[in-house]
Amino acid sequence: METTVDSDNVLGVLDALAESNLRRDLLAFATYLLHERRSSKRTVEHYLRDLRTLAEYAQKYCEPVAIESVTLAVLRGWLGSRSKARSNSTIARNVSSVRSFFVFARKTGRISDDPTALLKAPKLRRDLPKILGVPAAGRLMEAPDERRFATPRPGARTIDPAERERQALRDTAMLEVLYGGGIRVGELVGLNLQDVSTRARVARVMGKGSKERVVPLGPPACAAINAWLEVRHRHRHPTTGEQDPKALFVGRYGTRLTTRQLQHLVRAYGELSEGTADLHPHMLRHTCATHLLDGGADLRMIQEMLGHASLRTTERYTHVSVERVMKIYDEAHPLSGRVKKAKD
Repeated sequence: METTVDSDNVLGVLDALAESNLRRDLLAFATYLLHERRSSKRTVEHYLRDLRTLAEYAQKYCEPVAIESVTLAVLRGWLGSRSKARSNSTIARNVSSVRSFFVFARKTGRISDDPTALLKAPKLRRDLPKILGVPAAGRLMEAPDERRFATPRPGARTIDPAERERQALRDTAMLEVLYGGGIRVGELVGLNLQDVSTRARVARVMGKGSKERVVPLGPPACAAINAWLEVRHRHRHPTTGEQDPKALFVGRYGTRLTTRQLQHLVRAYGELSEGTADLHPHMLRHTCATHLLDGGADLRMIQEMLGHASLRTTERYTHVSVERVMKIYDEAHPLSGRVKKAKD
């Protein structure tokens, strides 16, 4: 009997695969990730998309199509075929996915030897996260109100002033929570009304691996949320009048906002305030952490606030701060200026 997972369309990733022992093992792996490791559906989808390409490769070169037939040579051939058109970061992610799958297979007795033990991933250059400066972050927070009074683009949907005001209040609240709380985009759109207390100035966030944490909110974020809550009831489906009763942030049809919608909004406000279209929600998370560190916050506190499992992940913000100090030094110190003039 085939293993099933009650996880919406997560397993649709494997629909194109022919029936085989390998496909059944992948389904069992997905069940393990969702119900035992409690990984997010998005994480499971990433694993399955990578492993689906391995299964498709195995269907061409392995007989039978089973996990026992996937040797180190097969894995290297699969990665080699993918490396021609993909970046090192993608190949490294592929290696990580297949390693997790084979570790699961060995622990559950599906294989006795793990071929990924000798599999090498490409070395990656870990770039420092991009952040906004304090003035730029302030301008971004004001962008929704600026957009409210801006002249609509030709061909854009006509929006009445009351709806434009509600959108501005909602979007300001979302930006303030992203920057003030340093939460992930998925965590923001997943917030429910009961998760936020502006009186206590905290938000209860469900993070990766279904781990819950409490995030502090600053006065500007709380004020923006309260302003949005006063008009939230007006964001309903224009025909049915329905509205999601739980979601903190809803769209004009009363449904919970999606991560894609939020990403689009942040890009639009980045273009409006800074003239750049490459701003993404995660950059506000990086900015929050860096500004806290610059202000004297303890690294452990930032780790807890961001929900990092390892302090090493949080420590990269110390490198960002050092880089900023050096930049400010070069721009402000008179000796540095004389050196520049001498070079010119």
